[in-house]
Amino acid sequence: MKESIQPIARVTSTSGLDGDVRLRPLSRYFEDYIGDGILMLGTTSSQSELIQLELITGIGKKRRFKFQGVDTLNDAERLVGKTLFVEASPDDNINMISKNLIGYNVVTDKGDMVGQLKDVMWLPTNDAYVINSGSKEYLIPIIPEIIKHFDHELQLIVIVPMDGLLD
Repeated sequence: MKESIQPIARVTSTSGLDGDVRLRPLSRYFEDYIGDGILMLGTTSSQSELIQLELITGIGKKRRFKFQGVDTLNDAERLVGKTLFVEASPDDNINMISKNLIGYNVVTDKGDMVGQLKDVMWLPTNDAYVINSGSKEYLIPIIPEIIKHFDHELQLIVIVPMDGLLD
């Protein structure tokens, strides 16, 4: 699989008069990518352009982000509502929680069908897959001990279920 483009934040508002903006993270891996990596900004991943982060000021929820070439309030207002994307290699953790996986079939390492991936939940301790299996619904934690393999060509996720996970 080639590198994927994943959303990590949305520009929510301007901050100040010098072109700073505020971002709302869309991924638990936001912090891993915001400081370094190739950033792209746009309405969709296919309609995005490269952008360089110049400066981060403040702490916590009050952080302000300054992008190169965005120097006025008017420049910053044009960014509000747009999404910040990153390029991620196939083995990056951000790909394990990608909404692109929705619809993949989930099977055990023994080949037993579990169901189809319905949603990806972002939970405080770890993320989880919501698997629909007819009349049942399973929550599968996204941890390396359980999630073993992705086959993007076959749209398949292979898991090793712990005792009681599928009961």
